[in-house]
Parts: sequence; structure tokens; C-alpha cells
Amino acid sequence: MTTPGSSSMRNNMLPPGLVSNLQDVLNKKKPNIPPIQHDDDNNNKSNNTKVEEDESTVQSSSSSSATDDFDPSKPVIFVTNSEGIASPGLTSLVEALVTEGLYNVAVCAPQLDKSFSGHSFTHQESISVSTAEIKGATAYEVTGTPVDCVSLALSGSLFAWSKPLMVIVGVNKGPSCGHDMFSSSAVAGARQALISGVPSLSVSLNWKKSESQESHFKDAVSVCLPLIKAAIRDVEKGAFPKSSSLHITVPTLPTENKGFKLTKQSLWRSKPIWQAIAANRNPSAARFMANQPAMGLQLAQLGRDASAAGAARRLNSQKKSLEIVESVGVSGKVDLTRTVKYFRLEFQDSNQEETDENLDFRALENGFVSVTPISVSQLIEPDIEKAASEWISDAI
Repeated sequence: MTTPGSSSMRNNMLPPGLVSNLQDVLNKKKPNIPPIQHDDDNNNKSNNTKVEEDESTVQSSSSSSATDDFDPSKPVIFVTNSEGIASPGLTSLVEALVTEGLYNVAVCAPQLDKSFSGHSFTHQESISVSTAEIKGATAYEVTGTPVDCVSLALSGSLFAWSKPLMVIVGVNKGPSCGHDMFSSSAVAGARQALISGVPSLSVSLNWKKSESQESHFKDAVSVCLPLIKAAIRDVEKGAFPKSSSLHITVPTLPTENKGFKLTKQSLWRSKPIWQAIAANRNPSAARFMANQPAMGLQLAQLGRDASAAGAARRLNSQKKSLEIVESVGVSGKVDLTRTVKYFRLEFQDSNQEETDENLDFRALENGFVSVTPISVSQLIEPDIEKAASEWISDAI
């Protein structure tokens, strides 16, 4: 049996077996074309049943593993960050909390770098959640944003516990001062916890390419750990400010800091620079897709519609447990006659004229650890600032 487009698919450079498999799937997706029948259809049905059983087993095993090391006598501290689960900032923070031996440490962090994603959720698309190996912690990596991670963790769908004592986001690479807090996915993660009624902290390191080293993340954790422990202690006592989150930014050289300083959010912002990117930066892919526009669109649609079972099989083959958070993907129409241009966003520091020494970026420039109260509202009310100021003074 032949179908429209099958001859052109045979002429491309893809392996014949892969082309055949893709064509079968595409045929099954067309409403008025009967799918190609194979002798092993019954075997496929059997395999699909087995996959569903495997998914059930995977989810069951991941849920049970999450409770293996859980100590109900210890509070739960939930950790995420914006650079990804393998980032040195997150691993340094988790290691320090685990070493304390006082907490159940839970981690749910992005699989990849999601910096500057702001307060964004992954909507109308599925995200995969797979177990991750972090010594002393129950950990998952997510194909979503930090806000997704916090929201999912607090939903009760992933962890055995119902609510953590505190959410900590960090240690994140680069400062989030002034207006940059609105685009910071680290601050957004802490804000999402606050919206959900859970006290939170976010921690950032003022990373500079010319001066910073990976070991500075561990130094930043050492500097902030007393404040973190004080916050956890006072949350348990009910003495931590309930109306605000605290954003902590550590100077470039953490061990040379001049101490903690309560700061106000400034008007500082980095300047967005959009660089035009040539369309032929990836010529091999461009040539193939240019010659196969229909195939490209169909493959893109298949990618959007990839099943949870397929994701489970892939990750399970890597010896990872997997859970799928389901939603329906929506694909837009593509007009092949339109001109396409490519741009890449970079950020550049800009000069600021504000001179108040109590502003976040000024304190950081002067060598202090900046501690800025963050409210759900855009403006910090005087009573919130006063409460946070009193608590920080007592804590440090």
C-alpha cells in the first residue's frame, strides 16, 4: 500500500527502517486513511500492555523509594534552582543541608538550565519527572521550569510528604537585583512557594567570568548556612516573617564579604541585547529540512504528541524511574512562505545612578551579602520590611 508522500520519504537520507516506522505512525494519525497492517500487530498490543504495566511498576517503585529514608521526626526542606539539577550551586547547597543531619532534604529541579524563565509554568505540554541520584536526598529532575518544580512538589502528587517546612532556591549563578527579579526564575521559584503559603529563601552568587570559580558556590553556601539554619529554626517557632520571602545575594568573593545587609529592591536592570543569528548556522539540518518541509512538519507534530509510554521506555532504559505529568500539547500552524529570522538574547550590565547604600546592587558592590525581602505584591509594605528587618537583626 502506498500513501501520499511515501515516495519522497524513501528518497531522503534517513535509514529505510526508520522511514518505514515513521510512515506507519503518520498513516495511523490520518483520520481517513486506514493504518498499515502488520503480522506483528498482536505482538504490539501485547507490548503496549507490558509498557503500561512497566509504567505502573516504575511509578510505584519511585513512590516507595521516596519514603525509604524519610524520617518523620525531621522537618522537610525542599530545594530547587534555576541552572539545573547537576549545577554546582544546587549540589553544594544540598550537600551542606544533608551534612547537618537535621532535615529530610527533597529536591525537584529542572533537567536543564532554565535561567531567566521568570514566573513561567509549562502549560498545555507534558513534562517528564525522573528520579535523580543525590546522596542523602530524595531527588527528581523535571523537564520544566523552577516554578513547575515548586508547584509540582507542593501539589502532593510527587512526594510522600504533604508540605515542606521551607523552600530554598539556589545557589543560582548570577545576581538578581532590581528589576531583574521579575525575570529571575530563581526568585520566581521562591515567590511561588510564598504564594502557596510556604516560607522560602532564594540564594544567588554574583558570578563574574573573570573572577569566579566553581568552588565559590561552596563558599557561598558556607556564608549563608547560618542564616538558612536560623530561618529554619524560626519557621518552626513561628517567628519567621510570613508575608515575605528573602532573596540573598552573595558577593563575587564570598569569603571576603563584609557581613549581611538588609537591602531594598533597586531600579537596577541589565540591558537585553538581541543578536541576529544567520539562518545557515546549522547548514546540514537546514538543507535537509528545506528539502523535506512536509516531513519536518510531521516530525515536529510527532515530537509534540510523543506518548508518556515512550518517555517512560526511554528513561527506564537509563535505569531511571519516571513519572509523567499529563497535559495536552497544542501545535500551531506553520506558514512555509514566511521569512524566518533568528535571534539570540544576551544580557549586559548597565550603569545605574542610584546612590542609596541600602539598595541591593550597591550593597553587593560594596562587598556585603544583600538580603532583600520579596513580597507577593510588587511593593514591600512598611510593616513587612520592619518585620523582616527585626528578624534578620536577631538572626545574624
